[in-house]
Amino acid sequence: MMDFGQPLLMAIINVTPDSFYDGGKYSEPDDILRDAEEKVRLGAHILDIGAASSRPNAALISADEEWQRLKTILPLIRKRFPDTLISVDTWHAGVAEKSVAEGADIINDISGGDLDPDMFSTITRLNLPYIMMHMDGNPQTMTHNAPYEDVVKSVRAKMAGKTKQLESLGFNKIIIDPGFSFGKSLENNYQLLKGMEELRDIGYPVLAGVSRKSMINKVIGTNPVTALNGTTVLHTIALLNGASILRVHDVTEAVQAIALTGFYKNA
Repeated sequence: MMDFGQPLLMAIINVTPDSFYDGGKYSEPDDILRDAEEKVRLGAHILDIGAASSRPNAALISADEEWQRLKTILPLIRKRFPDTLISVDTWHAGVAEKSVAEGADIINDISGGDLDPDMFSTITRLNLPYIMMHMDGNPQTMTHNAPYEDVVKSVRAKMAGKTKQLESLGFNKIIIDPGFSFGKSLENNYQLLKGMEELRDIGYPVLAGVSRKSMINKVIGTNPVTALNGTTVLHTIALLNGASILRVHDVTEAVQAIALTGFYKNA
């Protein structure tokens, strides 16, 4: 069960060769397990396993190729961490179904159901928490999107419509991800960060995925490797604006951000 009494930390576990920050860094099962173990030890509540890169211009891989990357490591992580929530980052309904059969607790879909028409019916049948991200297009086309005139209004309307669609199927285990840096301009990303409370008004928890992204680097001249301090600043803003989950590369600093913002709010 997911308890949102305090913000939760979702630690990124990449098993891709081409992710924007740490793609290919951990390619062997033992290395991936050590990375996961360290993140759980430091305080991660959720391990989010991604086998398909969603960086800008990344090629979309087939469900079969994605599952080939997942099918060995997912059971190993489930066995090693029986008490930790495991999320699988996929937009393929078939991969979601196989992942749940191997012990996944959460499905994290960057397309919000847009890239696989079977995802909503599948997730309703599986009946487990579903992270529904906002993205127009796909990783190859999203960089060509024109800036939104009112990004908060547009994202809110689209996500509210999708939650109603899922509710009509009898499903309500929804977490909303605004999709920072997915087809938004630099200004749009910060407008979304400011407007997170409006997204919470839809009635579901909101996830913030800003870790080491270009929305940081373009403002302060860092890069994915040097963006930790900027990441922590934006995590703090996201928490103050109502984020229920932080999706992170760096657990220790995010734990500290949660502790400090929580103390500030309760002072």
